[in-house]
Amino acid sequence: MNRRQIVAFIGAAVASMLLAIGASLLIPSISTLVAQSNPTLLVSTAASLKDAMEEIKTNYQQSQSEVIINFNFGASGGLLQQIQQGAPADIFISAGKKQVDTLEQAGKLVPGTRDVLAKNRLVLIVPRNSTGVTSFFDLSKDNIRKIAIGEPRSVPAGQYAEQVLQKLKIYDKLKSKFVYANNVRQVLAAVESGNADAGLVYQTDAAISNKVKIVVAASETYHSPIVYPMAVLKQSKNVRAATEFVQYLSSEQAKSILNKYGFILP
Repeated sequence: MNRRQIVAFIGAAVASMLLAIGASLLIPSISTLVAQSNPTLLVSTAASLKDAMEEIKTNYQQSQSEVIINFNFGASGGLLQQIQQGAPADIFISAGKKQVDTLEQAGKLVPGTRDVLAKNRLVLIVPRNSTGVTSFFDLSKDNIRKIAIGEPRSVPAGQYAEQVLQKLKIYDKLKSKFVYANNVRQVLAAVESGNADAGLVYQTDAAISNKVKIVVAASETYHSPIVYPMAVLKQSKNVRAATEFVQYLSSEQAKSILNKYGFILP
């Protein structure tokens, strides 16, 4: 091989190497392309749905493994505020109608995706070994010093609790005893730990704890209907995948899980 041929060979080799390096930089690997095609959903949902939604997610991903689902659990009012301030979310599930109404009136929901996921009951709970409380009226007793409820401005369960106590005409007598929590699960935790002598939570929250007992369920005529509306948000970058998951939440498989956790089906 003469000098000219050697130079040509080296030049071709270098060009091939540079081309390969450039291609690797410009063209994503197959695994990268697959990862990018997998839709990721963020579901902002009421804290009281936590256990049921985690199980529903597991079931859903058995057949839809390519969809990545993350949850943002919290008080419905707080979640609404986050969305209004521009926080990312694909689906919103509230423990009250008012929050979803607000987004719908602002034109932030994908039309046709709103539906009711489930319903619930409000119950009065006390620590498992507590005695002496058999009705809402017993909350006025001197030995009941702290009553945990959700912060009414952001927690629907707290709003329902206020409505019940006002309907029973005992709200003014009890308000000095209120200990406010940021979500309904914090109310449950306060009663479980003994930091509150009683609390008002959803029936489904009480059902997951062996540290509390239900005293009585509030009459449904004493408060606004406890419903969990859900909808896909227009801001979602994966509207199709979000819509499909919302549709799954209305399926028989999802309903059976909600029923298992004590939710009332719509």
